[in-house]
Amino acid sequence: MPVLDVFLFAFMTAVATGLGALPFLFVESPSRTWLGISNALAAGLMGAASAGLIYEGFNYGVLRVALGFVAGVAFIAVSHRYLEGRKGLRVGRLRGADALAALMMVGVMTLHSFTEGVGVGVSFGGGEALGVFITIAIAVHNIPEGLAISLVLVPRGESVWRAAGWSVFSSLPQPLLAVPAYLFVETFEPFLPVGLGFAAGAMIWMVLAELIPEALDDTSSETVALTASLAIIGMLVFQVLLR
Repeated sequence: MPVLDVFLFAFMTAVATGLGALPFLFVESPSRTWLGISNALAAGLMGAASAGLIYEGFNYGVLRVALGFVAGVAFIAVSHRYLEGRKGLRVGRLRGADALAALMMVGVMTLHSFTEGVGVGVSFGGGEALGVFITIAIAVHNIPEGLAISLVLVPRGESVWRAAGWSVFSSLPQPLLAVPAYLFVETFEPFLPVGLGFAAGAMIWMVLAELIPEALDDTSSETVALTASLAIIGMLVFQVLLR
């Protein structure tokens, strides 16, 4: 398959991520309760996505997934501690703690996109039909990931279109990594489970250290538990239906 076609298919998955921001075109200015629900919903979506990454990685190697997971948790924890001490942190219109939350969310999702890019490239190495199927599955899967990013950005004051832009930006590693992974399948494939574990560890840290605590600050624990639980089961069912 032509390399340009692989790139364009992978670029389609990045563009699809921006669609996750579109529901916010119909949402008015959020209250604190809505902010808490948004964080809980994002936490559920990311938690379920992490479970899917770990499950997928186990098909390649349990130990490598576990090592990648630990590395992901350590990396994002150190990054958060470093950024937390930076004065005057800004992301678009956001400042301070809101900017930190936005930066961490976009950063975590960007790390996750590296493994998806490798997955697209490796799948095309197995044939055009498999590559197209995996690409479509990842593109559809990216929409709720864009929603998770927007759930953090928009309630904190970022515009819908900028949230969509950040969502697309977070997925740009997919077309960038898909081409080399396609050209050098045997080189990239052994690193795939490590990358899946790394992304899962980073997302789980974000869920437990940032999203859930912030959600509990803004709304009741019952609301957080119900929202996160529904998001988890919905995302898991969604992932199973894509297989």
